[in-house]
Amino acid sequence: MASTAARRDWRGDALAAFVLALVLALAWSWRDWHDLSALRLPDTDDVMRLQQIRDWLAGQRFSDLSQHRLGADPGLAMHWSRLPDLVPGAIIAALAPMIGRHGAEVAAVIAWPALLLATALFLIARIARALGGPEIARTALIVAAIAYPSSTIFLPGRLDHHGLQVVLLLVIVHALIARSGMARGLIAGFAAAASIAIGLETLPLIAVAGAVVVVGWIGRGSDDALMGFGIALAAGLLAANTALRTDQFLYPACDGFTAITWRVAQFAAFAPIVLAIAGYASKRSDVRSLLAGMAGAATAYFVWHTAPICLSPYGQVDPLLARLWLAHVGEAQSLFAAPTVTAVGYAGLMVAGIVASLWRLWVTRNGLWWTVLAFQIGALALTCLQLRGAYAGAILAAPALAAVIAVARRRGTPALAAAWIGSAGMLYPIAANAFVPVPQGDGRPGTGGGSCTSPKALARLARLPRGRLLAPLDLGAYAIGATRLSVVGAPYHRGNAGNGAVYRFFLGPPAAAREIAKGWHVRYVALCPDSFGELGAADPRSLMARLRSGHAPAWMRPIEGPDDGLTLFEVQPRLFERPPTL
Repeated sequence: MASTAARRDWRGDALAAFVLALVLALAWSWRDWHDLSALRLPDTDDVMRLQQIRDWLAGQRFSDLSQHRLGADPGLAMHWSRLPDLVPGAIIAALAPMIGRHGAEVAAVIAWPALLLATALFLIARIARALGGPEIARTALIVAAIAYPSSTIFLPGRLDHHGLQVVLLLVIVHALIARSGMARGLIAGFAAAASIAIGLETLPLIAVAGAVVVVGWIGRGSDDALMGFGIALAAGLLAANTALRTDQFLYPACDGFTAITWRVAQFAAFAPIVLAIAGYASKRSDVRSLLAGMAGAATAYFVWHTAPICLSPYGQVDPLLARLWLAHVGEAQSLFAAPTVTAVGYAGLMVAGIVASLWRLWVTRNGLWWTVLAFQIGALALTCLQLRGAYAGAILAAPALAAVIAVARRRGTPALAAAWIGSAGMLYPIAANAFVPVPQGDGRPGTGGGSCTSPKALARLARLPRGRLLAPLDLGAYAIGATRLSVVGAPYHRGNAGNGAVYRFFLGPPAAAREIAKGWHVRYVALCPDSFGELGAADPRSLMARLRSGHAPAWMRPIEGPDDGLTLFEVQPRLFERPPTL
């Protein structure tokens, strides 16, 4: 009987998650159809991943993740993984013969985020059911669907890997809460390995998962779970090294699934295995605590002495770019460096969820809430360093906030209304905007330069003959996806040479810009109305100031076009040898 009820609950949660995700995906797609139908995707990473998939389907090797139209020849070695390309790539390949390549790509950029959202909502419902039973399961599903900023990574067009990583994190949390024995560790370990193979953004939360398993081993003697976690993590990393190893694997950095990252992660994966074996000698918690401390110290020593670069993944970024560009990249900012509106919008629901989880732990004395709380606190700590940590923190707030709503439901309408308001993540940025004045361009993370990436402006760029474009970094990414142009710079931290050239071109004097254009064989230059606005007023001696005042050098011929926000020039190489017009 219990098994029948469990299956019914499972099917009900899955159906509710699918229907809600479908309704949201259709509503969002209708709202954004003008951009989606032209494949003008929400973020630079989304359009770059779509181009990565296109290049692969067009014949670029599975192991080659370089973007060959970005930066200096033969292109920029991207730090991404092929794993997030598989499903959208399969959708495009399957549908293209029936509805054409463009239609297949539109379908993929809508369907893939919707599938991820449905999976995330289903996992949240299952986590909530394990924590608080049927009373909160479906409510948590609704809270998660509007959990800003988590909801933004499942919007139509979001091909970037953040959504997939959040789903894998939820798989880990569900395994640690709802599973037992070795299955608990095996599922969590394989999901952790997949997440590492995709990218390192959630690595601190994977460390939290390892800590949760180790603490359970110390206190309850969960030998099988710890062994399973270590075996699955090591085996998963080995499989990723075989199946997902890229041509860029030996790149000397710790910013993705590189050889350095793999060695460090493999060393860390064997620590749980060694602990589980050593734990058979003693069940005493003090002995196991000592063993765990020794294993942690050994791992830290290994990282410090063999891969210190992993302690600063962005340490190789040119100091000029770190100051002018990276410090203004929204999701890479710390919580304390972000504008107030952004900080409240990103952290508000997460903090409310932590408070609610503490309350549930206090009231129920259910130790499972400790597991969720550990991940929430880890996500908050990560958000203090980089705002992207809020994606996981906000959606993990849903079970505890659903429990608050369930209690409020029994106390009358005012309490219920207050509980829903406090649980509606999308209201936090709205409230912050209402009470805090927002400077132009500070309402959400970004780097500026987005006003000339409209479908009309990108179509204008697409009509240009082939050549190399020098443009603000965000426009550079969109140009790669929308045209056949090659681009000097785009917002990726490995592109020191090209990105530095972009900033020096626009922010330096015309004479220096001429040499940059000559050295990079630039054919076109584009400028947006709000380009580099985050840096303040431009130096009046800079090329950018002169372009905006209508005084372009003689070697830059304006290309007339519609009023689409894009100021476009064609470089005249034959004039390079003449003295520049100042």
